Amino acid sequence: MSVLRVSPSRALAGEITPAGDKSISHRAVILGAIAEGDTQVTGFLQGEDTLNTARALAAMGVRIDGLGTPEMRVHGVGLRGLQPPPNQLDMGNSGTGLRLLMGVLAGQGFSTTLVGDASLSKRPMDRIAVPLGQMGIRVEGQGEKCAPPVTVHGGKPRPIEYHSLVASAQVKSAVLLAGLYAGGTTRVVEPALSRDHTERMLAAFGADVSREGCEVSVSGVARLSGRLVNVPGDTSSGAYFIAAAVLCDVAQVVVHNTLLNPTRTGLLTVLDRMGADITRENETSQTGETVGSIRARTSALRATRIAGDEIPSLIDELPLLAVLATQADGSTEIRDAAELRVKESDRLAVTARCLEAMGATVEELPDGMIIHGPTELRNAALDSQGDHRIAMSFAVAGLIADGQTTITGAEYVHTSFPGFVRAMRSIGADVEEAQS
Repeated sequence: MSVLRVSPSRALAGEITPAGDKSISHRAVILGAIAEGDTQVTGFLQGEDTLNTARALAAMGVRIDGLGTPEMRVHGVGLRGLQPPPNQLDMGNSGTGLRLLMGVLAGQGFSTTLVGDASLSKRPMDRIAVPLGQMGIRVEGQGEKCAPPVTVHGGKPRPIEYHSLVASAQVKSAVLLAGLYAGGTTRVVEPALSRDHTERMLAAFGADVSREGCEVSVSGVARLSGRLVNVPGDTSSGAYFIAAAVLCDVAQVVVHNTLLNPTRTGLLTVLDRMGADITRENETSQTGETVGSIRARTSALRATRIAGDEIPSLIDELPLLAVLATQADGSTEIRDAAELRVKESDRLAVTARCLEAMGATVEELPDGMIIHGPTELRNAALDSQGDHRIAMSFAVAGLIADGQTTITGAEYVHTSFPGFVRAMRSIGADVEEAQS
């Protein structure tokens, strides 16, 4: 086990390029595997989550040149070319990888069991099992929430129209991927628009995809063609550097090659509303996605309300926004975010406990929290509860605390951002990882 040690860092400056986007990395290797021909992936995230997805596909007979490096060539086997794995597929801590692969495995002619670590084994998979069941695919898991280990008995899915109860890119993506194997049109309707990387990438690979508002459909049986995928920098990873620059006394940081997909930039929208000094620069299009740079400077913040349809576009950044809210003038309210209770940790409860330990005034709500600011934060000994986003969010908080803050569970940061400490140090942040 390792620990992050963070000391006050009042002045930050520099330019960084975050690690490859996790969501796009997962999808690039999955679609490349079931496409016909080769897919060249550049900038693939070397985090444990995405590597576990690639290893699972390799275990099913997909040849991946450069596995374990940012530059990979995936030799596609076609929609039904996957082979039964010799063992269970170990997805580690990756809920995204497990749920998306459930969709792909629905269309295979064999049964597969997927397992995960202790954290993943507590997460609900019924939200995928239910629509797959409606498509005629049997899924078996543990308990009423269908937690891992989960077994997908592949076959011939039938097309459905699925009205999702939550705005979840993982649910939507699993159903669409299963829909590739269904004879007809599979449609997903969401209560609000979630991340749309799957539908963008499916279209780029040649699938017949239709989108209108919160509805998306795919026609099967599809034929995908391999292609080049350049993975941009992860928006969620870049967010920590933007927040650090906004909070520290004297700071200007530029985050380059950042994904600016509208379904992922809710943090920037909220920061604009809070009065943060941030600007977008050099926007271009890349593999159907908008990419650019973000310049962030020291800012005075005002409180805001974060709720409703904007929640899906910043769901991963809410613990970080809670940290930012401690320095805003007024009371910031976060609502409609009950989804955070079934992530790697109960992120609402853990965030509230960590904020309180650092001296912040926070009220935990069933679906969010209220943070009263501004508050001078004090150093504390925190437990990330094995959650990478909690660890990184409170590393940012530690930069403005009154002494050294320690955060246990630093090793979980490597699931999504293995170069986090090095990147933070490159802009002048006093952060180190040590064995506890």
